[in-house]
Amino acid sequence: MSTIPEVAATRAPSAASGSSRRVPILWLALLTTPVAAANNAPVLILGDMSRSLGISTATASWLVTVFALVLAVATPLMATLLRRRGTPTALWVSAALVAVGTALVVASPWLPLTLLGRAGQAAGGACMMTIAMSLAATARRMGVISAGSGMLGAVGPLIGDRLSSAVSWRAALSILVVTLLAVPAVSRHATQAPPAEGRFDARGAVLLAVLSSGLVLLPSNPRPALAVAAVAAALLVLHVRSRPEGYVPAVALRSRLFRSSVVIAFVLSVVYFTLLFAIPRLITDRAGWTTGSVAAGQMIAMITGAVFTLAFAAASARLGRTTVRAILLTIGAFAAAAAVFAHSAIVLFAAIGLAVFSATGANATQSMAAASAVPDRQRPTGIGLFQLIYLTGGALGPALATILVLS
Repeated sequence: MSTIPEVAATRAPSAASGSSRRVPILWLALLTTPVAAANNAPVLILGDMSRSLGISTATASWLVTVFALVLAVATPLMATLLRRRGTPTALWVSAALVAVGTALVVASPWLPLTLLGRAGQAAGGACMMTIAMSLAATARRMGVISAGSGMLGAVGPLIGDRLSSAVSWRAALSILVVTLLAVPAVSRHATQAPPAEGRFDARGAVLLAVLSSGLVLLPSNPRPALAVAAVAAALLVLHVRSRPEGYVPAVALRSRLFRSSVVIAFVLSVVYFTLLFAIPRLITDRAGWTTGSVAAGQMIAMITGAVFTLAFAAASARLGRTTVRAILLTIGAFAAAAAVFAHSAIVLFAAIGLAVFSATGANATQSMAAASAVPDRQRPTGIGLFQLIYLTGGALGPALATILVLS
């Protein structure tokens, strides 16, 4: 069978990545979509988590924020692991992280250890996502992964609510283990390890992680977070100048196409993940719906938005880049405005459906644009940076929702 690239939209396999036989798209979807469900599972059970641990809802939300933050920060790191060590090693490392992290979540009686387990799950999930996106290869297959993530993300809150009621909230935070079912099948398609590369840019990785963390903590700790982010950004700029081929490639930062792609994805990601956590409370407060009814309605709205993403991604090449971006930004702005001003439950459900569509549509289409903006040898890193910025928006969302609505 033909080899495929390590990064979506790459037409030929790079020397750094090795080659893998074409993986059936359903296995790639199973590898990555449970990550979305695991990320969204706590949406409706923050109260259960806080009561069980004897902490406030705001403190319990750290189990969400840590997962989203590590998912974001670990993505480019896992892209580097994939490029340097190949698919088989990255795949089994991610499986081990998911398994160990889930065991900690299930067994730990203390919040710090539970947070460590969530971090392990997120790091493993980041690697799973990186592998799936690397093997997707086409916009249509990437659309399947993005739409599938949207659908599982839609079902995640309801699954979390049902598992919390029937078993415990710890079971709800353990649904990421489903992704392990795809590991053997994907592993069978990985056929070649990559050649060794040069020295790993540890300084660039640390500075980027600190910068991302500072941005995520801005809503809850604005002054220290802003200071940390500003210092990290300044040092990272100097570092990129001295090592342009390092962890953050200068060619990506200089590309207008890359910069515009990640900005669009980041903005729409922030809107989506903020509304994901805020809409249930808004519907309960403004329309008087019960938690169960909200969960069902939100699931239907989000699945609808994800289904439209699949069709949109397939048609994006015919629409053109400017039209695609205009559609996504207009719909994202309408979703945010509806959440602010609407009091009708139907309109608020429509807002979260539109937010899902705009964010997952941006992930599917703008990731392709970002990957095409850098040379072949830098595409694994470029796609990792794109996902870092998209997922940083996912980490910011719960924090903003907590401050604006939940607290």
